[in-house]
Amino acid sequence: MKLTEIRLLEHNYMFPEFAPMYDNVCSQNGFVRDWFQHKAGFKDLRGYLDLIEKVRGRSYPVTIKFGLEICYFKDSEDFIRDHTQDLGLDFLLGSMHFADSFAFDHNADLWQGVDVDKVFRRYFEDSVLLAESGLFDGIGHPDQIKMFGHKATFPLNDYYESLAAALSKNNMYADQNSGAHRRCPDTAELGMNKELIRAFNDHGVPVITSSDAHCPEDVGYKIEEMSRCFSGI
Repeated sequence: MKLTEIRLLEHNYMFPEFAPMYDNVCSQNGFVRDWFQHKAGFKDLRGYLDLIEKVRGRSYPVTIKFGLEICYFKDSEDFIRDHTQDLGLDFLLGSMHFADSFAFDHNADLWQGVDVDKVFRRYFEDSVLLAESGLFDGIGHPDQIKMFGHKATFPLNDYYESLAAALSKNNMYADQNSGAHRRCPDTAELGMNKELIRAFNDHGVPVITSSDAHCPEDVGYKIEEMSRCFSGI
């Protein structure tokens, strides 16, 4: 795949140490509660950290960095800080997977009857808070909200500018990945919105490309195509 660096990371919800972060969304949303009970808390954080040390002690033909992808909740900033500061990871990636208690990227059917504009506003308002928190090295898939093809009825440029300014101020990068397109090729365009990319470029926000791979076969998925598409923006 012509990659020179691989960043391996696990979602924080997989570890029981982070379960309290999800109490609020689980209490408000039955779908999220069922999802969390079936998918979350089954991995051993100590085992993950031990694996990292084993890999760091070996030589590979690519650079390997390890991190965590953290679901951002504005009421959990202190919790996140306390539970990540001494793990010895290479990076922390903050990501939006919930707008309030709405799991917007889990299932297309969940969008039925939803106030799309309200969801978009909350998504980008909290994305800016994520960038301003000072907790993370980068933001993951910053326009994942588009996955199932929904669009706000109002321009998003002001949000793009605010997000770009906050990322720049806190020396954060933006992760442009092909995961949404891989999962939903009929509704999600490849890579980030071009206006969002322009805002990042204007504010000097580094943009890295990744595949958001959930299995080995997905590693490097369309990274080269993304790089070519956005090289001139």
